[in-house]
Amino acid sequence: MSASLALPGLTARLDKLVYHHGGKALPPDKPHAFVYFVTLHNGSEHTVTFLGRKWVVQHEDGAQLVIEGDKIVGETPRLAPGEQFSYNSYHITGCNARARGSFHGLDELGRRVHVILPPFEMSIPDDSAGPCEV
Repeated sequence: MSASLALPGLTARLDKLVYHHGGKALPPDKPHAFVYFVTLHNGSEHTVTFLGRKWVVQHEDGAQLVIEGDKIVGETPRLAPGEQFSYNSYHITGCNARARGSFHGLDELGRRVHVILPPFEMSIPDDSAGPCEV
């Protein structure tokens, strides 16, 4: 199996992160929700079809959550040079956390490609933070 390429110009960015205290809508041990908005931009010279993603969320209590799977919010976006794909999703937690992600797919030549989303912090506002169980 060939290694995955990081195509020059293929980028992923966090556009926005919104904190929401869900109250009774969320489990008592995870009452904090973070909605994140991400854009994948194809500034490369190749058409790319994204097939899946992998996220690693490290919570301040030491717990680590790995989310890996096919598609991106149920889609396999195909981006020609200059195109972009934006979506939003969320993470619920009881603690502050740091997330990092990557997206993988194929270019039109059949080469495996990937793009990394830089890490970002999900920090619970001080007035909403409760104790984090260790």
